[in-house]
Amino acid sequence: MRHTLALLVVIATRTLDAQPPRPIPFDEVAKLPAPPADHRLSYGDDPLQFGELRLPKATGGTHPVVVLVHGGCWQSAYDIAHTRPMAAALTEAGFAVWSLEYRRIGNAGGGWPGTFADVARGTDFLRTIADRFALDLSRVVAVGHSAGGQLVLWLGTRATLPEASTLYVRDPLPLRGIGALAPIADMARYGAAPGGCNSAVHQLMGGTPEQWPERYAAVSPIERVPLRVPTRLVHGTADRTVLLEQSTLFQAAATRAGSPTIVTVPLEGAAHFDVIAPTSPHWPRIVSELRALIAP
Repeated sequence: MRHTLALLVVIATRTLDAQPPRPIPFDEVAKLPAPPADHRLSYGDDPLQFGELRLPKATGGTHPVVVLVHGGCWQSAYDIAHTRPMAAALTEAGFAVWSLEYRRIGNAGGGWPGTFADVARGTDFLRTIADRFALDLSRVVAVGHSAGGQLVLWLGTRATLPEASTLYVRDPLPLRGIGALAPIADMARYGAAPGGCNSAVHQLMGGTPEQWPERYAAVSPIERVPLRVPTRLVHGTADRTVLLEQSTLFQAAATRAGSPTIVTVPLEGAAHFDVIAPTSPHWPRIVSELRALIAP
């Protein structure tokens, strides 16, 4: 009997150990503590055109930089606040973090083209502040989550926009790498699904791909390949908000188009917000992938 009980205990323990970790919900991520940023700086005249800069404690030399772009279905209901814990954790890991706020659906000037122009302008603003804060512009990685993942993938393609494009700028800031966390990489495919965040795509773009094919061609990552910036697509296998296929299909398209270094990093059992939670068991892997992108 004792041996039977002991065996049952072992089986029960192994069963518990085999259970996937509990998905971390948005509200829990947003409530994680985070110290205030070192600086809040405006990159434009609109109240929403600002960034929060956090600097690592290391002194001497210049700092590698993460440009952090939050998600939230491109909607005004979700702002920079929920990524502050992530920004603070990345700073603790040794990065200077330039976390961008930008105009979104529901804000005056948000949507097409203002949302994209803001993120681009905010990224290029690093040139204005680099000397003041000892930022290394040769080691800039753009990191974005969900809708922010779409935006950072697009940032990596700006150099190939035609001059006739509404979003064209001369000499955009080069990126060392891109960390796209659960990114929306195919906007037409994502927007075709009903409900939830999917319904925000047509709001953002002012209509469907059939109505505005040139807009989708200008900003939907899968239509902007090849992508010449080394990229990690970090995506949870248990993500139900943005399915893993958004990353795998994008990688396949980018590879076919001749993109040099696009890697999908599937995180077994991770849900949508696990990839931005410093308390997640997956967090060390995310930091490791970003360090690999920014390494000399």
